[in-house]
Amino acid sequence: MAHFFPRHTVAWKVVHEPSGWRRLSLSLAAMAGITGVVLRLYRAFVLGSGAPESFGLAIAAFALGVVVLCGMATLHLGNYTVRHWWWRAPLFVLVEVAAEMVTSAALLALGDEYRGSASATWHDWPAMALTALRWRFLVVCSFVLILGGVVQLVRYVLIKREHRESTAAAVRHSAEQETI
Repeated sequence: MAHFFPRHTVAWKVVHEPSGWRRLSLSLAAMAGITGVVLRLYRAFVLGSGAPESFGLAIAAFALGVVVLCGMATLHLGNYTVRHWWWRAPLFVLVEVAAEMVTSAALLALGDEYRGSASATWHDWPAMALTALRWRFLVVCSFVLILGGVVQLVRYVLIKREHRESTAAAVRHSAEQETI
């Protein structure tokens, strides 16, 4: 039987300390906060530079925002099992929108926040927060449901291709190979 708790600490090989980027991606607050600030500043830049000249540019600007949002959520959620995504994804959205609204408040104070093509006021802020929350929740949770389905499908296909019953069988086989 393998010794999981060695009697002396010198028996441990090397304690693996994750890199800075990895530690950042493990933190829900950091990833969601950065995402919120970046998305609100990006939105202010796009709307502040004037309306996109064509419908295609407007769609491309929107799509880039969605890619950043889903990408950052994926970078964070990829560190955890699918089983934990059901609570991490909505919490990611809440923290992201909170950071976005703090950034929005700062932009409002500077007079650089927009609601559509017009400058936003403090009276617009609650409606902008609810709109952001609704859309971010819809986008992230839909994306996470699709991503979770794809992950489970790929796992199922790989398990069947390797002719085993579960991932536990592969772990057990790998542990047996190491002891030989």
